[in-house]
Amino acid sequence: MESLNNSIDMEQMRTNTDGKRYSCKVCGKTFTSKSHGVIHMRRIHTGEKPFSCNVCDKAFSTNDDLKLHVRTHTGEKPYSCGVCDKAFIQHSSAVIHMRREHTGEKPFSCKVCDKTFATSTELKFHMRTHTGEKPHVCEVCGKAFTTNTEIKSHMRTHTGNKPYSCDVCGKAFAQRSNAMKHMRRIHTGEKRFNCQVCGKAFVTNAEVKEHMRTHTKEKPYSCEVCGKTFTHKSSVTIHMRKIHIEKKSFSCKMCDKTFVTNAKVASHMRTHTKEKRFSCEVCGKAFTSKSHARIHMQRTHTGEKHFSCKVCEKAFVTNDDLKQHVRIHTGEKPYSCKVCCKIFRQHSDVIVHMRRKHTGEKPFTCGCNKAFATITELKSHMRTHTGEKAYSCELCGKAFPNSSNAMRHMRRIHTGEKRFSCKICGKTFVTNTEVTSHMRTHTKGKPYSCEECGQTFTKESHAVKHMRTIHSDE
Repeated sequence: MESLNNSIDMEQMRTNTDGKRYSCKVCGKTFTSKSHGVIHMRRIHTGEKPFSCNVCDKAFSTNDDLKLHVRTHTGEKPYSCGVCDKAFIQHSSAVIHMRREHTGEKPFSCKVCDKTFATSTELKFHMRTHTGEKPHVCEVCGKAFTTNTEIKSHMRTHTGNKPYSCDVCGKAFAQRSNAMKHMRRIHTGEKRFNCQVCGKAFVTNAEVKEHMRTHTKEKPYSCEVCGKTFTHKSSVTIHMRKIHIEKKSFSCKMCDKTFVTNAKVASHMRTHTKEKRFSCEVCGKAFTSKSHARIHMQRTHTGEKHFSCKVCEKAFVTNDDLKQHVRIHTGEKPYSCKVCCKIFRQHSDVIVHMRRKHTGEKPFTCGCNKAFATITELKSHMRTHTGEKAYSCELCGKAFPNSSNAMRHMRRIHTGEKRFSCKICGKTFVTNTEVTSHMRTHTKGKPYSCEECGQTFTKESHAVKHMRTIHSDE
């Protein structure tokens, strides 16, 4: 190993007279010591990593890097914070922690805009926002990035690699930050970041920054057309569509509904005429619009999901599906019931709520005269007549009459995923319905009663079982 080091030193380094005695023959960068030059050569040019970990075989450019890495296996954290006693693997991490959490010191400042930073690395990356430098280029698609971390994360969109997994449920993520956010949101409920004005707690610092605008009234995003400002970037997009792009000047002659283009009117008319011009190439199912046929193809046959959530990385077939999903994270519920003011994430939920809770309307009827509030319920019911089981498990092939049953089966039998948790005790469940039922163990609610004797029960299945065992022979 020593002879290899010497060959690198002698071949690649030369003496310099400007105070830094050694310079790299490849890129010209200068160094005060030969060892720094050797490390530079390995990290930047040769990629040589002569020091290997005995536990996981990961290799490093220097012995110091190896020593730091070994502590991730041993759990050794020899450096601690003098204020809160939090321990760290390396001294630099303790210094950065002190600046970020306690002193607020930011000794590194940008000469262009005077913005300050806790570390020189942060300043270096920030400077690239001024210079436009993006030195890290993806070999697959050519997209360029400011930092090596960004390109590593991006590469996983090509490889599909998800190296970070949840210790509780095993769900995998492409980025460590998303795994941590998942842990806090789904399992621990930890909210480390607090608003300094009202004390409200959040999972991420980004959420605090966004929340702060409700206090400061800051509106950093503006419309390029009319100059109107907004608190959120997404609000600008919605504004552009509603005010500047989507002027609905074309109307349907049958129902007066308006549209942005005449083509959309023609597509809409098929909902009246029942014409289905577009059919699926795989199964032959017909649709009123080309987009519906495409969505069907992706959902049912190809499984393509081009739209991904930046919070949890869940993927969706359409951008609209993604937008509705994002509201789970943001808590946004823009639609409300005019009768009881209950709020919902999507407009269709309001309509279904109105029918189920207030009007009792059931516009979808089966040939057996049973009526339903939604067409989805009717379709599901129809399969009790036809025996059709259109949804099958990708792992074992078991078939189900509806997609929700197939999803529940996948989580219960194969993945073990429990996405829904009790806010009181933290217990996790496969479905939200199970959480609702479980909550009654805390609230002592018993909404189901026996028609014969009036005894009440927490679950409907318990009432049915009671009827069978106690009253069936009466």
